Amino acid sequence: MQDFKNDVEHCLQTLRAGGVILYPTDTVWGLGCDATNGEAVAKIYTIKRREETKSMIVLLAEERQILQYVAGPDPRIFDYLKTVKKPTTVIYEGAIGLAPNLPGPDGSIAIRLCSEPFCRQLINRFKKPIVSTSANFSGSPPPENFRSIPASIVQAADYVVQYRQDDPATARPSAIVKWKSSGIEVIRK
Repeated sequence: MQDFKNDVEHCLQTLRAGGVILYPTDTVWGLGCDATNGEAVAKIYTIKRREETKSMIVLLAEERQILQYVAGPDPRIFDYLKTVKKPTTVIYEGAIGLAPNLPGPDGSIAIRLCSEPFCRQLINRFKKPIVSTSANFSGSPPPENFRSIPASIVQAADYVVQYRQDDPATARPSAIVKWKSSGIEVIRK
C-alpha cells in the first residue's frame, strides 16, 4: 500500500463536505473538488481568481466513467488515448451530470483519465469526478512542484495532501486536445 491512505481519507471527508483539496495529480499540483457540486466549483474559481466562463479539467479513473459525464462520446477517442505517451486531457462536447458552472459556455468539458495511483484511488473511492485545475492564480504559470504553490492558495484549501509534498521533480501540465466529429484539434502539446 502506498503511503497516502490517510490523505485519501481526509480528502474524501473534505470532498463530501463540499470543500476544496490541494493535491498532486499525474501532472501538476491541483485544486480539486466534487465536480458535481456547484458551490464547491465556485470556491475554486474564487481561489484562483478565475472567470467562471473558463472551464476547468475533470479527472476520472476509468474509461467507462466518461459515459456518465459525456453525452455520446466517440469510442475512437479511447483508441487515440492508448497511443499517447503524455497525460492528455480531452475536451468533449456534451457535458452531462456535472455542476452547471463547470462546463464551458458551449457545453463542453475537459476530462483526463488519470493513472497516478493516489488520484485513481481517490476518484474510485469518491465515486464521482474531481475537478483538477492547476494550483495557481489564473494567468500565472502552473506550479512546478508543491514548493512553488503560492502560500495564499495553500491556505485557501480545506485540506492539503501531504503525499508527494517533498517531491522536487518538475511537473508539467497535460496535453490538451479537442475531440470533434471532423477530427482532433491540438490545443496544447
